[in-house]
Amino acid sequence: MGSVLFNAFSFLQKKLKAQDIPCVNAVLDLKDGQRVKDILDDLGIAPQDIEGVFVNGKIAPFETPLHDGDRIAALPPGTPGPYRLLLGLVSSPGKKSDKKKDLTK
Repeated sequence: MGSVLFNAFSFLQKKLKAQDIPCVNAVLDLKDGQRVKDILDDLGIAPQDIEGVFVNGKIAPFETPLHDGDRIAALPPGTPGPYRLLLGLVSSPGKKSDKKKDLTK
């Protein structure tokens, strides 16, 4: 057991705050074997509400196993264009990255 630090951004943060779900520097309990997907499920966040998930600053699939002290950041669809490229959500302007497809694996 341990804990992870969770942050949601942009529209997702507003949605979670409206539901009183912790989403800014939220310290969440971590159970053995939990993955990103499990944390999102526990928070009631549907896969379609996420465009990108970062674990310790790197884009990661939903199936990524988590460890004590990991930092998780969730970005919703609609993140402005230039940021999507800088964050690795797309590979080049106008061309979708395969990373989005990999998030659900």
